[in-house]
Amino acid sequence: MSNLPGPILVTGAAGFVGSHLVERLAASGHQVRAFVRYNSSGSVGFLAGSAGQKQIEILRGDIRDYDSVRRAVAGCGTVFHLAALIGIPYSYESPLAYVKTNVEGTYNILEACRDEGMKNLLITSTSEVYGEARHFPIDEEHAVNARSPYAASKIGADQLAVSYHAALGLPLTIIRPFNIFGPRQSARAIIPTVIAQVLGGAETIRLGNTHPTRDWTYVEDVVAAFEKIAETPALAGQVVHIGSGTEVSVTELVECVGRIAGRKTRIEADAARTRPSASEVDRLLCDSTKLQTATGWKPAHDLDQGLGKTVEWIRAHAEMYPVDRYVT
Repeated sequence: MSNLPGPILVTGAAGFVGSHLVERLAASGHQVRAFVRYNSSGSVGFLAGSAGQKQIEILRGDIRDYDSVRRAVAGCGTVFHLAALIGIPYSYESPLAYVKTNVEGTYNILEACRDEGMKNLLITSTSEVYGEARHFPIDEEHAVNARSPYAASKIGADQLAVSYHAALGLPLTIIRPFNIFGPRQSARAIIPTVIAQVLGGAETIRLGNTHPTRDWTYVEDVVAAFEKIAETPALAGQVVHIGSGTEVSVTELVECVGRIAGRKTRIEADAARTRPSASEVDRLLCDSTKLQTATGWKPAHDLDQGLGKTVEWIRAHAEMYPVDRYVT
């Protein structure tokens, strides 16, 4: 069992990365408080299969509501804040929703943790804050440059966190993963989109821009890094990157998926899936030297291994991945 003060609160716990993190922490023997968004059906998302574990307490609320956030934070020793709106295309349509969720939601976490005297707060950021980078690989000192309302909302949240640390003395670390993939990722993301089309028998894969490169890290490796960062007090007050240090283009990604699935494919441009040219980010390549030096973390999965596991999971959950329409 890792040496983390508990109980541990995870916001965004029902989602893709959050559910993997909750399960990892519970498997390590921690008492985990999983904060999920209230809904009338009582759904707990991807925690449905693990919510019965005695180490996991489900709390329902809304990250935009300070009262429910304050109740969730009370009595906790560590907080991982993952709750966010993340889809880039929808941020063009409803930017205010991203401000309300990502900026105000982070304010609620910061203020509740300040009131509680929290000593171990981890704020989840994104590599999208860098926009078109000026040097590669991208280290933590690189300037931020929003290319979408989503990225702008995450920069706002990050800077609010920085101010709470600098001016108000709140101990926290900003975790900045690059591109994450794996089981449970939504159909709006590029890897599930490609895999679903390939497994659906499509010979032609419909995609947006195919020239951009990304730094892909398998979700199990990412949540392992989250835990290691939380266990490392020396990283408090800093931004810490998580990434593989390898960039792969969308075209190369399609070729990898086709090879793993045993299917030949070709790519066809789909305007509905294409980001506006001034909003596109052509390259993302992570420098995770700080993380590796401070914690010894290295990814346990290469791209093929992670894709293999993801293909099998999507094959078993095909009903979640429509191939006849674009999910934004």
